Amino acid sequence: MSSQNHTFEQLHCKEYLVNGKLEKWEGPVSNVYSTIDSNPSTSYSPTLLGSIPDMDSDSAIEALESAKNAFNRGQGKWPTMKVIDRLKCMKRFADKMKDHRDQVVELLMWEIGKNKSDSEKEFDRTVKYIYDTIDEYKNIDRSSSRFEKDSGIHAHIRRGPLGVVLCLGPYNYPLNETFCLLIPAILMGNTTIFKPAKHGVLLISPLLKAFKECFPPGVVNILFGRGRKICPPIMKTGYVDVLALIGHSSSAVALQDQHPNKNRLRLVLGLEAKNPAIILPDADLDLTIQECISGSLSYNGQRCTALKVLYVHESIADEFNKRFSKAVDNLKFGMPWEDSFLTPLPEPSKPEYIRGLIDDAVSKGANIINSKGGELSDNYCYPAVLYPVNNTMKVFEEEQFGPVVPIIPFNDIDKPLGDMANSEYGQQVSLFGTDTKKIGPLIDTLANLVCRVNLNSSCQRGPDIYPFTGRKNSAVSTLSVHDALRAFSIRTFVASKDNIHNNRILKKLLDSNDSNFISTDYIL
Repeated sequence: MSSQNHTFEQLHCKEYLVNGKLEKWEGPVSNVYSTIDSNPSTSYSPTLLGSIPDMDSDSAIEALESAKNAFNRGQGKWPTMKVIDRLKCMKRFADKMKDHRDQVVELLMWEIGKNKSDSEKEFDRTVKYIYDTIDEYKNIDRSSSRFEKDSGIHAHIRRGPLGVVLCLGPYNYPLNETFCLLIPAILMGNTTIFKPAKHGVLLISPLLKAFKECFPPGVVNILFGRGRKICPPIMKTGYVDVLALIGHSSSAVALQDQHPNKNRLRLVLGLEAKNPAIILPDADLDLTIQECISGSLSYNGQRCTALKVLYVHESIADEFNKRFSKAVDNLKFGMPWEDSFLTPLPEPSKPEYIRGLIDDAVSKGANIINSKGGELSDNYCYPAVLYPVNNTMKVFEEEQFGPVVPIIPFNDIDKPLGDMANSEYGQQVSLFGTDTKKIGPLIDTLANLVCRVNLNSSCQRGPDIYPFTGRKNSAVSTLSVHDALRAFSIRTFVASKDNIHNNRILKKLLDSNDSNFISTDYIL
């Protein structure tokens, strides 16, 4: 599909951030393309958006040394800085970030095909997340601004940084989910190396200067290029203390395997999922269909929280399938700036992959039950609703991460429960029904299979104050405004026996401000 006269001014990013300096890249570059065609009068061709540095292992080690030196075995300016001063730096960054809203939103639309309202929502939600994280850190620090005493020992307990963090974000939320890792990691006093995802990479360029101006040298280091060239050299050194990644479990395992001291490596991972919907016979079909459309096909299903499979009770399957298929066929496909619900796929290979899943399912007994299902173009595959799907099909096993909706009939609740128990994933489930006699026991079971049970609503991440995590291959650690700050830090404390000599020293420390750690200052 073409851009229909919506033009884009190319952006060639020629800088990277290391050791507090925007260094000019003189080496090879990688072109960045959009699958959206900017010239409708000719045959299809992707649009050149710009270019980024194609950095190498030497650059990776340079960034690592910068982060190591900034942490300086815990003695660096940033990890020893007063909490209130770190908060001021972060607020200044958030304020500067807002100046680039229009450009980042435009890049989100062109780079990853996210529609305009969702692109604006991603930007605004990210800024709000930063401010909320600042407020939550204040709350954490307030509870730490006191001494405790037990068994004759005074203790001053705070949360301290872990060290060097390697941060890798996803392409589907290249701003929001990346910053949900990066922001708390920085704020807790760690130093970071950040490499943007392959798609959604140019949108980081307008923010480079703000990172440089708001944080001490070496606290934030930003590299561009291919992960397989940049990340292994960093991991092999053993100097990475935290691997923070949102992506696929295979990538997380491969990077862990590069680290020589896995027991010292903390993991903060948001991984893939195969979230199901379970639709009981008494479900409100109007509500259920609305939520399942949003849940399975919002942003073309390219969300880890998307509904990847629908279990529908046999007694209502015909009615549900007819109405759901009609609703899917009525969805608008168009350009992101037209605020279309369905937009071009950012990965050039994705349409053929989706078509392959459809063909495999059809060859094993499934039917495409919506009239437009599987229609293929250069940059899109129209959503296919597949029924009945079984466990021999690829679309049953694989996280499709795209516009195809498998539906599985059931007459015994043990069918979806068994599939969930046997699945490699355990993030969320959507449960649709009204009879509390049936819903109550199901919730009790489902809460032990996944980490969020959504009652009569689609799966989702937010609100950001709620825990976001998963079982099995779906996550390691918990991300929320509060939990992320804990994930990127560790409890540490000063202990002092209760005697005249020590108490005199503690009082002097508190009165003199000689220590940033020993402080009972209350941050307003």
